Parts: sequence; structure tokens; C-alpha cells
Amino acid sequence: MRPTPDRVRETLFNWLAPIIEGARCLDCFSGTGVLAFEALSRGASHCVLVEQDRNCADQLRAQAQRLGAANAEVVCSAIQPWLQGDGRRFDVIFVDPPFASDLATETCVLLANGRNLAPAGLLYVETAPGWAPPGDLFQVQKQSHAGQVQFMLLATRTGGLA
Repeated sequence: MRPTPDRVRETLFNWLAPIIEGARCLDCFSGTGVLAFEALSRGASHCVLVEQDRNCADQLRAQAQRLGAANAEVVCSAIQPWLQGDGRRFDVIFVDPPFASDLATETCVLLANGRNLAPAGLLYVETAPGWAPPGDLFQVQKQSHAGQVQFMLLATRTGGLA
């Protein structure tokens, strides 16, 4: 597990400040839940935390209860089947998979071709340096890096920040 560094999280939520209030969020590889809980603390209306490791999911549920985050929904599942089976739309989707996997690309393709990202929704992707969004599916709205972390905010070709 590699939680999002504080400096990266601060930059991300500065980027999201105009839209996070009332947003419906999805944290695809929740891990520690830091992105989801930060979004909720900044006014997101609801956040689904998807984590395939049962122990981590149980810890996320306990953390949500400790924080009184009734608007946090923890799901124990791999993200791909969950995305294919759930039709809810999200305004902000966090994609921060293990860096040594192809899950960032696979998840972005699923989101581009699926129904989970709201038309004007934004996708936050955190990867190792050198990753690029797949094909011509997304526009990079903002991007930066910190140490061995590259992070960017993406929108579909038809939505996103103005």
C-alpha cells in the first residue's frame, strides 16, 4: 500500500476545489482511503471506496465509522467487475492503482467506454512517471509530479473543467 503523499493530495484538492462540494466520488483502488476521506471532508456528498482486499475493506469501514462518515460506502471487490456491474455516475473518480500493474490504463479504458464517469466528470490518475492516458480518450486538464509520483486530472474529450 502506497498512500498518496501529502504534497500531492494538497495539489489535487486545490485543483478540485471548484467542484468537490456536493460531488459524487469513486475511489477505485481505495487502499488507505485517504483520497475518499479527504474528498468527504471537503464537502463531497458521497464516496464509494472500492478495495479488493477484504482486510483493507474492513479497516476502511471501521475508519468511516470512527470518522462518522455515513456518506462513505465501502465495497469489497476488484474494480473491473464492479465498474461493469454498477451504473452509478460519479463527478470525480480517483484511480491510484499499484504502480507495477497495467491497472491505470485498463481502468481508464473501462471508464471511457462505460457509464460511470459523469459527462463533465474528472478522472484523477496517480502513477509512476512516464505513464500516458490511453489513446485519444481523455484530455489532460492538469498534471504534475512529486518524486516518483506522476499525477494528472483528466476529462473526457467532451467534458471536464472549462
